[in-house]
Amino acid sequence: MVGFENEKDNLDRLGAKVFAASVDDEEKAGEVAAEVSFPVGHGAAQADAEKIGAWWGEQRGGIIQPSEFVINDEGKVVASSYSAGPLGRIDAADVVRLITRLESMK
Repeated sequence: MVGFENEKDNLDRLGAKVFAASVDDEEKAGEVAAEVSFPVGHGAAQADAEKIGAWWGEQRGGIIQPSEFVINDEGKVVASSYSAGPLGRIDAADVVRLITRLESMK
């Protein structure tokens, strides 16, 4: 999430919105949210993972593995990443490049 915070100015310039969700309770998710400028939801559950097709892990009482989406202004997913572990996340600078390219094609 820090990468997206580092790209905040570029994402803002593009009109992109960033948000995150966590399985953590409100207090723990709030600790993460205090370090970024975008919303961080809390209390995500296995049913939420199933709705987005994410991998669910039973470690630490249950976690959603990283699942990331770039959604355009028409609500269409234009890029996504599903991980089966803590690696393989979308790079924020790549998101900026993708959105910039898509905007230039309009």
